[in-house]
Amino acid sequence: MKFILKLARRSIFFALILSLAGTIAVAATYFYLAPQLPSVDALKNIRFQVPLQVYSQGNQLIAEYGSKKRDPLRYEQIPTTMIDAILASEDDRFFEHPGVDYQGILRAVAKLITTGQKAQGGSTITMQVARNFFLSREKTYLRKINEIFLSFKIERELSKEQILELYLNKIYFGNRSYGIGSAAVIYYGKPLKELSLAQYAMLAGLPKAPSSYNPIANAKRALIRRDYVLKRMLTLNKISQAEHDSAQAEQVSAKLNKQHIDLAAPYIGEMVRSYMYNLYGEIAYTNGFKVFVTIDPELQLAAQNALRQNLLNYEYRHGFRGPVDHIEISPDTDNDLALKHLKTLPTVGHLKPALILDSKAQTSQALLTNGERIILAWQGLSWAAPYLDINHKGKSPTLAAQIVTAGDIVYVLQNDDGEWQLGQIPNVSGAIIALDPKDGAIVALSGGFDFFYSKFNRAIQAKRQAGSSFKPFIYSAALEKGFTPASIINDAPVVFDDPGLETSWRPENYSGRIYGPTRLREAIIRSRNLVSIRLLRAIGIPYAINYAQRFGFETDQLPRDLSLSLGSASVTPMDIASAYTVFANGGFRVTPYFIQRIEDIRGETIFEAEPSIACLPCEQAALANNTTTATAINTPLGIDNTDMEAEEALSQQPKLAKRVITPQNAYLITSMMRDVVKRGTAQRATQLGRKDLAGKTGTTNDQRDAWFSGFNSEIVATSWTGFDNGTPLGNRETGGRASLPLWIDFMRTALKDRPEIPLEQPDGLITVRIDPKTGLLAAAKQKNAIFETFRAEHAPQRQANNMDDSASIPDNNNGGETAPQLLF
Repeated sequence: MKFILKLARRSIFFALILSLAGTIAVAATYFYLAPQLPSVDALKNIRFQVPLQVYSQGNQLIAEYGSKKRDPLRYEQIPTTMIDAILASEDDRFFEHPGVDYQGILRAVAKLITTGQKAQGGSTITMQVARNFFLSREKTYLRKINEIFLSFKIERELSKEQILELYLNKIYFGNRSYGIGSAAVIYYGKPLKELSLAQYAMLAGLPKAPSSYNPIANAKRALIRRDYVLKRMLTLNKISQAEHDSAQAEQVSAKLNKQHIDLAAPYIGEMVRSYMYNLYGEIAYTNGFKVFVTIDPELQLAAQNALRQNLLNYEYRHGFRGPVDHIEISPDTDNDLALKHLKTLPTVGHLKPALILDSKAQTSQALLTNGERIILAWQGLSWAAPYLDINHKGKSPTLAAQIVTAGDIVYVLQNDDGEWQLGQIPNVSGAIIALDPKDGAIVALSGGFDFFYSKFNRAIQAKRQAGSSFKPFIYSAALEKGFTPASIINDAPVVFDDPGLETSWRPENYSGRIYGPTRLREAIIRSRNLVSIRLLRAIGIPYAINYAQRFGFETDQLPRDLSLSLGSASVTPMDIASAYTVFANGGFRVTPYFIQRIEDIRGETIFEAEPSIACLPCEQAALANNTTTATAINTPLGIDNTDMEAEEALSQQPKLAKRVITPQNAYLITSMMRDVVKRGTAQRATQLGRKDLAGKTGTTNDQRDAWFSGFNSEIVATSWTGFDNGTPLGNRETGGRASLPLWIDFMRTALKDRPEIPLEQPDGLITVRIDPKTGLLAAAKQKNAIFETFRAEHAPQRQANNMDDSASIPDNNNGGETAPQLLF
């Protein structure tokens, strides 16, 4: 007995010594490591890595950029059931322990003693926060000790709710989803607050092993883990038996839900991504920026659909190039093998790869990548005469087998009626861009058939010769020099030994014909090349180049020779559309823009566009108040112009765009281009049933580029069609055929429910009756007289008396009427 008491005393003594030594060791370790521990202050203002998001007008998501999908939530936004589920799974004593669960640590120590293996044990949520934000994941004693000390520090400085919020927004849930908010969308396609108990339990089971317990990759193991979480919640009295049983009976409903894109507009998305990266670098993808663009969702869809259909229509006109591949199949062929081969081909636009199973009479049966069998009726096959070359097709087919046979892999698409038809990926390219002429906002843009097939954005990157779509700028320059819509230019053959050209130049009209003396209005309506050349020579190339800069063209874009009159300048569709806004808004130069505002992760606006606007009433008010557009003074009419009132009024007024051409010039050019639509090369646009549309077609040599630019006072749109390598489009593929239909299809949507806008004639213009042949005043009883509008100072002063008379031509470029003469 004595021996036992003695042994007990010694044991207690040694225990006290060991305890004291342990305490001293822990204290020494803490004082040694404490200065090296990171500051917890960083957690108080943590910025999670949140992807860049792009939104249209109306807040429709266009694109998202960033490797980590995260949607941070505040603690109060996280349902209590979700919190109960995660605590039951990860740390049921979270609200009780001081950051370290001693019971868990003892379990880990016991395993080390019994097995000799280090194990991750006793890791509380606070310790996981310490590790995920500050430490590595390596299993070392030093890291574990740092983790424990840091956890105590975090618990001292943050509330339990703050720690849990950090954890639930940081932790990885698999499939590129970080944070519980993102995981709910990725796995269930809806916000966290809308999930069921079973779904909460499924998500709560993921942090332990996101790959092993992933319900998409391994539904069986995920179900076992979910049921474990439900059992733990029942044991902890967080749910009732009935709730447990109901949730356990629920089937696995998780599936991979990609970020929902409301409006797929990847060319615009890439423009934003590039801009933001150039501005912010890599943090553009992680700082949670939201960029709101000027794109109108309805118009954007219309632009994309119109462009795709236009390019397909070109393909239909030129014939079928044949299947993209062929595999040998028979009635016994394993569909799985065929599908495996088929799935190697991408979907391009709305064209889907398909395997032809058989062709009988005038129908073919095909297999899609999803295993669906479809029928291609003759209506969807008959277009496919064989392509021979750019100008020739083979004999029209009469049977489906003459087009496709079993084993052919082709592309198919559904028409508006849901019927399947044969298609092919267009070799030809195109672009369309639409601007608001009031301030330059880009409301729609598509740079190609499919961004993921070709990322080259032709709307802003393709520099192509403008063709006749450039002529209005030459005509505008001529009007400023004193020419009129009735000025007569001789449309006749000519040979130029131009110093700017290597050889003699013999230009001709598209038709190859000559038309003799022609009024300028008629010349632009019919797009007469020879008239444009003579007109440019008359006003002077240097003057024309200088004048073109008013519309935003750079001098290095413009050739210094007479080919400029035919649009030999290399420009982008954006350049042309931007320049046409000057005509559409009455003479103001606005700058295109596509970013309306940028918000940071907190929702605060860090940038907002302040575009200059084209505002005729503002300009008139400024003039009435004795101010100038140059100083952007836009005092409204009716305001008492005292100093204080004027200053306040001015501060509230928008920034006025610079006027670059006179209202009279803009009116005359617009009226001439309205006639292009009414009875000229763009007459097809009259099918829109409107009288307020103006525009100009453009076609370059050998039909390498086809353009149409058109507008009214509310919208400007430019369409372009051509091959990226400059190959000719083929005979008769002019702007009026290859690009105008694209513009029409788009404008059909853009102008829907919009009233017609009359062209208001500004002061300083007069309309008189003229002789259509000479451009001079018509005789009182002349039956074929027409009306023409002139600047008052340039109107003809005398009547046409004989066949030799012609409209007045400016003398020495100073305007006014001279002796009748033709410009040869």
